[in-house]
Amino acid sequence: MKKIIAIVARFGWVVALVVISGCKDLTELNINPNGTDEATVNPNLIMPTVLTEAAKRYLDLGFQDIAGVVQHTQKDAWAGSHNNYEWLGSQSWNGDYGILRNNALLMKRAEEEGMDFHRGVALVMKSFMFGLITDLWGDAPYTQALKAEEGGVVNLLPAYDSQETIYQGILADLETANTLLSRPASEYQSVLSSADVYFGGDPHLWRQFANALQLRYYMRISEKLPEEARAGIERIVANPTQYPLISSSNHDVAMSYRGTSALDSWPSNTFTDVSGSNYRRVKMCATLVEYLQQRHDPRLAIWAKPVEIPLVVSDAFPAGTDEVVNGRRHLSPDVVAGITIDTDPDYVGLPPSHSALPSAYNLNPTPGQTSYNPHVSYLNEMYMDASGPLLKAQLLSAAEVSFILAEAAWKGWNVGDAETHYNNGIRASLESWTVGSAYADYIAGADVSYNGTQQQILEQKWIASWTAATEAWFDYRRTGYPALQAGPAALRSVLPVRFYYMQDELNINRANAEQALQRLERTGYSQADGENSAWSKPWLLQGTGKPW
Repeated sequence: MKKIIAIVARFGWVVALVVISGCKDLTELNINPNGTDEATVNPNLIMPTVLTEAAKRYLDLGFQDIAGVVQHTQKDAWAGSHNNYEWLGSQSWNGDYGILRNNALLMKRAEEEGMDFHRGVALVMKSFMFGLITDLWGDAPYTQALKAEEGGVVNLLPAYDSQETIYQGILADLETANTLLSRPASEYQSVLSSADVYFGGDPHLWRQFANALQLRYYMRISEKLPEEARAGIERIVANPTQYPLISSSNHDVAMSYRGTSALDSWPSNTFTDVSGSNYRRVKMCATLVEYLQQRHDPRLAIWAKPVEIPLVVSDAFPAGTDEVVNGRRHLSPDVVAGITIDTDPDYVGLPPSHSALPSAYNLNPTPGQTSYNPHVSYLNEMYMDASGPLLKAQLLSAAEVSFILAEAAWKGWNVGDAETHYNNGIRASLESWTVGSAYADYIAGADVSYNGTQQQILEQKWIASWTAATEAWFDYRRTGYPALQAGPAALRSVLPVRFYYMQDELNINRANAEQALQRLERTGYSQADGENSAWSKPWLLQGTGKPW
């Protein structure tokens, strides 16, 4: 027998859903009065858990270590994983498959109850989560996954499907979801708006999400299967009635944080961290800061905090000068001789993989594990909060859709004008960060006005992926843009291209994992790790010459 135990937070968030298997006698002796039998559980009870946990997972990647990889942020304490790619097999997909197990139950119960809205939602979330898994690791259990309760060695130790198989399955499921979600809202039964923390039960918005995900994955495979990718994207764009897309930042796929407990609060907030270290150890990365400054980008002030004490170096100061005067640290040239410093009076980013002691950067007077540096920009103080209007886990945006179409048009595909899509992507991103009024001036800038290159499209997409950095990493891997460079303290001299398979999986499901490892392409940067390396190339990158 199985019991579903749901813990419901205030204001509608379901924060935990656990499937517990056990012997019949034990479960009869330990009946939870708040539990729900798997055979009768209402899909509306399962759906919030799937949606919230998927969004939190995506935000955790895109705001934490992957933000370090794509050089949005850097850390100056506990920085090895974030700055230097010192992952060493520590990543696990157990949580991802946990979300998928709950989603499979959502699908099963929706099918049994004839609830097509919930079936469509489950297919979209299945696609989103399996897409994330194969994007991060490469080959992974797919067709044989999530069947352990059926018994048998095959179901307990599933084979790894190829990346190509997984992407093809995702695209097929999204096509089905588009059909399931194509009816007016009034024609669906038992839709509880509060259970849908993304769209409040609106099937049209879910349909837009499904089709935008199709664009994402067609573009993902465009280097390996260019004709299939072109045909898929052109088919969607040519039929807007049949394949509606996200065209407004008001319809971004995003989840707000409630801020009532550690489980539903923004991850860097000080709600349960009196010292504030979750917030303080994260700094802006110099790569992003300097790129935004060169273009007078209004989003910089939304995301970053001005440096607390700027450095001022002048020949007018007597030799040996090192003092804070009127909120500025005055330094004579002899004091900083041979030291690289950044004297920008407004924003200073921490260079990527700077050193073994990144907290010492820019003459920090108190280097070490304090995470305090008055000479480097912290994130905007809103990232200390538990919740707020801009504190959202963003899964897919109108900006991303426009940049995908801009790149497709740049490739010569029949999807409209590249410059128009590019401009729409910038507009949507600015609007989502409350600086839409700056669009006209920004787009007229010499380094922003469309120049007809893939590089410019991908760089603007990289900016727009702030807090959703996984997509920027996946774009970088297939295109080489932005042209990011690893810093001197990085584990390798180039950026990684995948996660390691975790050791538990290698031990338990060894035979299948070994077959997947053999399908990876070893590179000159992966030799120290063997086949299971973050610098070994999965199918998606093999033969492309990208990103390095």
